[in-house]
Amino acid sequence: MATSKSKSPAIELEVGDRTVRISNPDRVYFPATGATKLDLANYYISVGDGIVRALRERPCMLHRFPDGLAGEKVHQKRLPHGAPDWVQTVRVHFPRYNRNADELCVTHIADVVWAVQMSTVEFHPWNSRRADVERPDEWRIDLDPMPDCGFDRVQRVAGVAHEVLDELGAVGWPKTSGGKGMHIYVRIRPDWSFGDVRRAALAFAREVERRAPDDVTTTWWRKDRDPAKLFVDYNQNARDHTIASAYSVRGVPDATVSTPIAWDEVDDVNPHDFTIATVPARFAELGDLHAGIDDAVFSIEPLLEWAERDEHDGAADPGGTDLDD
Repeated sequence: MATSKSKSPAIELEVGDRTVRISNPDRVYFPATGATKLDLANYYISVGDGIVRALRERPCMLHRFPDGLAGEKVHQKRLPHGAPDWVQTVRVHFPRYNRNADELCVTHIADVVWAVQMSTVEFHPWNSRRADVERPDEWRIDLDPMPDCGFDRVQRVAGVAHEVLDELGAVGWPKTSGGKGMHIYVRIRPDWSFGDVRRAALAFAREVERRAPDDVTTTWWRKDRDPAKLFVDYNQNARDHTIASAYSVRGVPDATVSTPIAWDEVDDVNPHDFTIATVPARFAELGDLHAGIDDAVFSIEPLLEWAERDEHDGAADPGGTDLDD
């Protein structure tokens, strides 16, 4: 077994109609399993339709590990140098710093594999697309457990969220986070700003908290939260806030994957079962469980009405963001 410091001859992978060179393919990235850089590239190829659907035409921040997981993690917004001419980018502006960044904009599975060659493990896309990066088309419900919150509580809260979504007429697409939580995505019309979508997400989080007060908190400051509760993180809808995409591997020793699941799996799912070793067979059998997401578009207007109601009743924005929108 190669070590993380060993050198091995570069290889070339045929990825669709493109060729991607993988240097040092035997470098071990995931020490718990011995999975290598080449294993990571082959994993992403095996779920190609799914990862491309999750990332397509979105600005994408890369979590890179140039020296494997034992080394420093690099949060990379700008496209790394040396990209082939077929790798596309999208320019985003950061008003706070008055700077621009040309971020990876995936349109082909070869883009993902090239990013792996550049030591990328995790893919964190925006919830908007390059046609109008200031107008999100994805509302993200992040079920984020506090340290003493068990996964059974995450599962219960997911059920409550599903109930509220059904009442709204919204289709939610759940996935494991690759860690201890769960994410639910809802495709929305790109008619609103990040601030509007975040405001809608906060109204939804408050409704879930009202229905499950013993399980849920919307308190923003971590020090003020009950450590046994689950935080519904509405701020993941703020501008330039990102979470790992569907099918993204996580930078942890056992190479867990943020994996789409069906609603009828929620109560029994074990997120540790989903790794780069197991997800390819699942994908081959089930396909992409988020394949229909673009056909189930929701209007957030009812949530904005809830937000207006809450604000009229005296609910204050709990803070936690310094948006520039």
